[in-house]
Amino acid sequence: MKYSSLIKKLKLSQEDFDEIKEAVVRAEEKTSGEIALAMSAESSSYAFWELLTASVTSMVFLLCLLPLADQIDTWLKSLFWGNSSWYLVAFFILAASLMILVFYLLYNIPAIDSLVIPSGAKRAAVTRRAMRHFAESGVYCTSGHSGILIYFSCLERQVRILADEGISNKISHDMWNLIADGIAENMAKGNVKEACLDAIQKCGELLAENFPSQGPRKNELCDGLVILEDEKWA
Repeated sequence: MKYSSLIKKLKLSQEDFDEIKEAVVRAEEKTSGEIALAMSAESSSYAFWELLTASVTSMVFLLCLLPLADQIDTWLKSLFWGNSSWYLVAFFILAASLMILVFYLLYNIPAIDSLVIPSGAKRAAVTRRAMRHFAESGVYCTSGHSGILIYFSCLERQVRILADEGISNKISHDMWNLIADGIAENMAKGNVKEACLDAIQKCGELLAENFPSQGPRKNELCDGLVILEDEKWA
């Protein structure tokens, strides 16, 4: 999904982006840690699961048509000259191909897509995408190893919080997971901006408590919300 399409879907205005950025700046004033935010429409193309489900659904429909094979054969012979047994075979091959295509397109609709993808596959994809951006964005290599990434994936309605070594040595991963689950619940209600602000506030408070500010420092990470566009999935 393109940047403009995702922004329109999430109903985020430029004022919302500015408010999110200002919230990050305020949170970082109280801590030596750094906060980065990223959001994507989905964390994977899930083409395998969509095609698999489309194929299985199509086979079920074909099995339902088998008891009507004689009637279909009679109908086909009335449409075409000759008395070939290939008419029925060709009909089922064409029907299977068309149904797979139709169901594949149907399962690409986001509201349906999220229902056919196994929850385990979604969790794994979100984690992989979050870790990939954690590395690509440089959150892992700040000077004090004090960066965290808050990653939102819209289709899956899941949140991941990844902390660099300097922070994870002091704050357990379970604590970040607990915060992420609470934020995801807010996101699932469609309150995207509120979910972002809630994430910044909760993470900022935890960082300020464990890593208080030590004076002016260089800002190494983008303060605003970064929207990740779809690309070829690895």
